[in-house]
Amino acid sequence: MSASGKSYERIPYLIFYQDKSPFKETYGGPLDFGALKSHHLKPANPRCNTVILFMHPVGGGEYLPMVVALAKAGFPVIYCQSRYSGNDSALIMEKVAIDMGNCIRHAKTELGYDKVILAAWSGGGSLSLFYQSQAEQPSIRQTPAGDPVDLTIQEFIPADGLMILAAHVSRAHTLTEWMDASILDESDPDQKDPELDLYNPANPNQAPYSDDFLARYRAAQIARNRRITGWVKDKLTALKSAGREHDEFGFVVHGTMADPRWLDPAVDPNERKPNWCYLGDPQVVNNGPVGLARFCTLRSWLSQWSYDDSNADGVRCAASISVPTLVVGNTADDACTPSHTQRLFDAIAHDNKERHDIEGATHYYFGQSDKLAAAVAVCDDWLTRKGFAD
Repeated sequence: MSASGKSYERIPYLIFYQDKSPFKETYGGPLDFGALKSHHLKPANPRCNTVILFMHPVGGGEYLPMVVALAKAGFPVIYCQSRYSGNDSALIMEKVAIDMGNCIRHAKTELGYDKVILAAWSGGGSLSLFYQSQAEQPSIRQTPAGDPVDLTIQEFIPADGLMILAAHVSRAHTLTEWMDASILDESDPDQKDPELDLYNPANPNQAPYSDDFLARYRAAQIARNRRITGWVKDKLTALKSAGREHDEFGFVVHGTMADPRWLDPAVDPNERKPNWCYLGDPQVVNNGPVGLARFCTLRSWLSQWSYDDSNADGVRCAASISVPTLVVGNTADDACTPSHTQRLFDAIAHDNKERHDIEGATHYYFGQSDKLAAAVAVCDDWLTRKGFAD
């Protein structure tokens, strides 16, 4: 978009990084170098020298309504892709945190912004909280697989504030809540417990679900995640014992959209449409190509999807941040439901925090210009009151 006669200019740019790795985990380019694809949205008349920075682990949001609307409202915005843009099959959350650190450093030292506010959108919520916790109190020196990725030596620059927007608590916990608990054999996903199969019309347990059924189902989901984790760890150990310490192994995770909340609106209730999720019909998505963790690798599973092992747990990370934080939930969100919003808000230990809900808003605000305007107004008011905008 040209600056002439327009409210903002969109400037694509690259942030180059060097990160030595014993094997290639992103497609193309030299082994130890990469580039983070970024979009800088510069308002024609910027209201401040504070930039709002979006990053999602797998990217793809540079044209989302909220990103554009904030730029149109006069706020400089950066949408920065991680090195795993468009493909999270080998994604390591610790390395995505390094990518976010490179983007923040570039925004301050190269683009000249005084302050950076992390716009922790959707899956970027737990990522941003993970980054900020390590920027304030660095502690992680290796990935959950035991590979050396030392975040204590990165000299991360802490963000000046966080806006947690329509976010979930973590990739690992979200996947677990969405997993098909009925699958008994990962190598043969048609082997199911019929009493846990939400999409089996003969299942006596149908929506609305009883509390006892929900408790049994949630426990089975966690158990399934842990079974996969146990298999992953055994596979890694076997490879290393065979002298193949840098080898990887790709696998498919079937059945990843069978959360009772999508079929029963009384589970984690809001104004979302029943029998629907943000990716469409949940029964189709359950084994569709875009399901969470559908295509995965061993190290990536432990880093981003393991219920017990992932370091990027938004709730745990939120407890250690100290900067002003705004938490915004959408009351018709069909991806990140109210319990996630509340769990993140409650986890923030300091008092310099606020929570707001955008009534009737869905996850992305597509076709909801009035809801989008309301969300931008909430952010605008908070940024102004906290001294981030003139």
